[in-house]
Amino acid sequence: MPAATAVHFFLALAVILAACRLAGLLTQRVSQPPVVGEMIAGVFLGPSLLGRIAPGVQEDLFPTGTSNVVLYTAAQIGLVLYMFVVGLNFDVEHVKQRARTAVAVSTAGTLAPLVLGAVIAVPLLSSGGFFGEDVSPAMAMMFMGAAIAITAFPMLARIIFEKRLTGTSLGTLALACGATADAISWCILAVVVAVHRGTPATAITAIVGGLLYTAVVLTLGRRAARVLGAKSEEQRTIPGWVLSTVLIVLMSGAWLTDTIGIHAIFGAFIIGVAMPSGLFARRLTETIEPLTTRLLLPLFFVYSGLNTEIGLVNTPGLWALTLGVLIVAIAGKGVACAAAARLSKVPLRESIALGSLMNARGLIELILLNIGLEAGIITPTLFTILVLVAIVTTLMAAPIFEFVYGRHRPPVDTTLPEADLADATSAVPATEGR
Repeated sequence: MPAATAVHFFLALAVILAACRLAGLLTQRVSQPPVVGEMIAGVFLGPSLLGRIAPGVQEDLFPTGTSNVVLYTAAQIGLVLYMFVVGLNFDVEHVKQRARTAVAVSTAGTLAPLVLGAVIAVPLLSSGGFFGEDVSPAMAMMFMGAAIAITAFPMLARIIFEKRLTGTSLGTLALACGATADAISWCILAVVVAVHRGTPATAITAIVGGLLYTAVVLTLGRRAARVLGAKSEEQRTIPGWVLSTVLIVLMSGAWLTDTIGIHAIFGAFIIGVAMPSGLFARRLTETIEPLTTRLLLPLFFVYSGLNTEIGLVNTPGLWALTLGVLIVAIAGKGVACAAAARLSKVPLRESIALGSLMNARGLIELILLNIGLEAGIITPTLFTILVLVAIVTTLMAAPIFEFVYGRHRPPVDTTLPEADLADATSAVPATEGR
């Protein structure tokens, strides 16, 4: 790395960490999880605010070119490590116990957005200025459906961690539904991009490859991981060679899923699920999670914010359209998921809480939107509208959740013995106190 690039990177890193820490403290005062503050900090450090009031400073901190490539790479490493930790704490038994509810909510949270997205895509396409010139109605409908159906899976997991829901029935159900909806959304996006580029083989590779990857990791991979877990149980710690082996497998899985057309975070998550639970999972969490969430993960949110330009929505008509898309997005995701959960005999408070969590889209949608923008499927105007929808729906999640469910939830009994407390909280990481 050239010396000048290193200087820019370390300075940018210091500014990012300070901004995220300050924003996290401020958002906590208004009942928002710190992760929301990190998301807002990313937007503020980009062209939407800093680039407008001090463009020279913004360019010095985040110059285009090599420095942003380094920032992006470090952010992806943090995201992969974090999603691995999420997988480590993913309780498959909870999903099995509530499989019917998970299927019902996931189906509602996917089909409703696809239908509503298709409905609003038609007039947007006919009016012009929102989709690329060679985008067909079917492609526009599928893209809008995927954009509305997406859930901020990393952010959803982060909120669950911070609200002490890791390992609980509601937390695991939300993760299961979020993972399913996102997987379907990425598959739809792969189909749209493949058709747009004229290469159907890309979509087939992504879907079939993803299914094969999941099957192999959760069968053969799980059996192999038991050997690592047994060695760690014997020594009551994670030996250095075991940690190295886990990291090699993790990065290989992330590379593989990214190569076949599915985002690397799903490869990392599946590998985490395949790891043995108990002491092994807790020790890995304690080893990996603190530095990942404090140092690397904020880079993901900030890098995404650097590519967001809110100023493109600058007329009353565009603001009205944004409001309409926002209403459709809430109805298609939050309301549909809550209704499906309630019809599955989930208590009312838990149903609304689940809907609020599923409705959060966060910056993971920016990945999907950036892919669509770079492929020429959507224009910068529609990109900005959907970014605003992602921000608002994410800001809504925590207050609604806390109002209908969080404040009524019994506190964790901290007087339990250490082993029992660890089981009760299922290795809740340090992010809860941020």
